[in-house]
Amino acid sequence: MKFIHTADWHLGKLVHGLYMTEDQRHILNQFVDLVKEEKPDAVVIAGDLYDRSIPPLDAINLLDEVLYTINVELNTPIIAISGNHDSAERLSFGSSWYQQNKFYLNGKIENSVKPVSLKGVHFYLVPYCEPAIVRQYLADEKIVSHHDAMEAIVNKIAEQMDSSVPNILVGHSFVLGGKTTDSERVLSVGGTGCVGAELFSPFTYTALGHLHSPDALNHPCVKYSGSLMKYSFSEAKQNKSVSIIEITEDGKFTETYHSFTPKRDMRELEGYLEELLDPKFFEKQKLDDYLKITLLDDGAILDPINKLRQVYPNVLHLERKRDNLDQKQKQSFATKKEKQKTELDLFASFYKEMTTSPFTEDKRLIMEKVIDECRGEEKRT
Repeated sequence: MKFIHTADWHLGKLVHGLYMTEDQRHILNQFVDLVKEEKPDAVVIAGDLYDRSIPPLDAINLLDEVLYTINVELNTPIIAISGNHDSAERLSFGSSWYQQNKFYLNGKIENSVKPVSLKGVHFYLVPYCEPAIVRQYLADEKIVSHHDAMEAIVNKIAEQMDSSVPNILVGHSFVLGGKTTDSERVLSVGGTGCVGAELFSPFTYTALGHLHSPDALNHPCVKYSGSLMKYSFSEAKQNKSVSIIEITEDGKFTETYHSFTPKRDMRELEGYLEELLDPKFFEKQKLDDYLKITLLDDGAILDPINKLRQVYPNVLHLERKRDNLDQKQKQSFATKKEKQKTELDLFASFYKEMTTSPFTEDKRLIMEKVIDECRGEEKRT
């Protein structure tokens, strides 16, 4: 069996104030051409089809056109789940009749245990879900983290899994050890949003979404496809692609990667203003790319952004290297200064940030007593 693994389309994405729909259409047209060429047995989309729960109309229309072309005109089955950016309820509308044309779209955790069978391969569709929803569904109060939730779902799947056929999990998670970028939304604070890769050991292949680089995780069987496009300058050096997976009856698989050509790349440029505006330099550049420019000049510069945009119309971010260095030095100094404060000073700062009440002398005396008692306890232990 052959399938294409993709994820994180983020249709309707807004980057530095610009909607990316036109650029996304350019990439997705190439994706459709790839489906025509490869003729896969399925297209797997591992979540975050949209960038927000209520996407703009242009994004809805684009998704509708692309999925219709793939599923109906090219007669290719689609397997998809909702991600943390999607509205599972809105995305799942009509899913019961989609299946009549082999379009399997799951946004509900209770539908994850029964597999979708295609060409002798079982796909388990596990959408992004908050631990509280899984806790309620399984009536298990011990589920408090994403790891707990995924472990419980995988255990429930494993109870009835047919291990004589290849089994594939389609999920949307942050696997521990994965490399992040600025454009990914944090699932939770304090590490509770992470899941361990070992949870996916029952599966032949795990097709994941959420992290935007295909190299986000180094694992033989647990894979991210990455996003179709660059959505932040932290992704500027990434090579975006989709994964083409061919799997045999005995569960062995091979993977190849296919990259697309963006309408406008997202790049970083660094240099002096005069150099960047010199025709000898910019004539070698693709001028309409989305750019982050870092200027090396010292001293004041009059209206640099507009001067640069006369040559590079899509400068999205401009900064000065000197300003960056100064800011880092200020942060370093502030950190050192913070470390020199006493426990009482640190608590006073915390108290002022967390309340609207003044940190009075009476409160200071109480805290001094508490701190002294704690120090005494430490010495005794």
